[in-house]
Amino acid sequence: MANGDPAGRRVLLVIGGGIAAYKCLELIRRLRDHGVGVRAILTRAATQFVTPLSVASLAGDRVYQDLFSLTDEAEMGHIRLSREADLVVVAPATADLMAKMAGGHADDLASTALLATDKPVLVAPAMNPMMWGHAATRRNVQRLQADGVGFVGPEGGDMACGEEGVGRMAEPHDILEAILARFDGGADERPLDGRHAVVTSGPTHEPIDPVRFIANRSSGRQGHAIAAALHALGARVTLVHGPVGVAAPAGVDVRPVETAAEMAAAVTASLPADIAVCAAAVADWRPAAVAAAKLKKSADAGPPLIALTPNPDILKALAEPGPHRPALVVGFAAETDDVERHARNKLERKGCDWLLANDVSPPTGTFGGSRNRIVLFTRDGEVERWPELDKADVGVRLARRIAEHVDVLEGRG
Repeated sequence: MANGDPAGRRVLLVIGGGIAAYKCLELIRRLRDHGVGVRAILTRAATQFVTPLSVASLAGDRVYQDLFSLTDEAEMGHIRLSREADLVVVAPATADLMAKMAGGHADDLASTALLATDKPVLVAPAMNPMMWGHAATRRNVQRLQADGVGFVGPEGGDMACGEEGVGRMAEPHDILEAILARFDGGADERPLDGRHAVVTSGPTHEPIDPVRFIANRSSGRQGHAIAAALHALGARVTLVHGPVGVAAPAGVDVRPVETAAEMAAAVTASLPADIAVCAAAVADWRPAAVAAAKLKKSADAGPPLIALTPNPDILKALAEPGPHRPALVVGFAAETDDVERHARNKLERKGCDWLLANDVSPPTGTFGGSRNRIVLFTRDGEVERWPELDKADVGVRLARRIAEHVDVLEGRG
């Protein structure tokens, strides 16, 4: 995995002229956090949305704009820019930029550098849904794919123009995952190719009656991010998730469920697997009996007494020895106090190989939020304390750690 280390790599980021250009500022920050150098080209239209100063400040490098700069072109700047990077990323890739790429045009610095590069190119399209669906754009996409250009996105949703449909640029964490996957060897040498991973995500809802249920505040963001990151490294991923409001990652096999019993059955049906990551916040108990009709309040009666019964222990069942046990079983421990002690105890009780602990006490805001601070425990006694990261970045880091572990198991590490 040493060759896949992103630190020291360089990205040439071509920023196109769309409202989504603002997302590139976050993308640059995340790349720098991973030790990736960023050099940026701004198209003339891009400067209407982000300033060269903001891009240069985050990238820690100068920004390039002018094809006919006397200083830069005296040194054949467009050639040098295109050759010194490990990967060229176009974000947002507007309809105009993709048309220039597909047609081989070279009338500004961005299109000239793209035509002159000998490095892989990854684009993140962003445009109005009608433009994305237009026959001309579809032809250009097919041409670029045939030329070996990689794509991440676009996504569906509300657009800045007020319309709804497919055309939103992928989020910075999705683009980051695609970039890191390229650094891990690219689509043809992804480290988890041929591996099957089962990931659980989100809460479970345990019905009390037809309208009420027991649940928790899990959003599913972390489990979904892990599934996306494992898929980006080449794994075939089965994502078993409870009721969530986040979209499932592209390219994974999705099994939506509601209750813990349904989740346990779906996980069992997904075996065999090489890797299991239990990120779901499964309800520990469920009502022993579910009322057939909505329970009513009564002036002369107190609240109903609800008897509880334990739910299936999905993590422990996966970790039990047997022919279908995954080679690597990873659990999560969401704790509100004495986090590390409780996590170590859970690792022993469940019998899993790794356990990721995170503090979800109310002051942290991590349960259902967008960030996480992880402590990783292994059965071999290793302890890794990760810095606070966006949940997407936690997913990327865990997926890379899993890929390293697979290498070691196979004697390649």
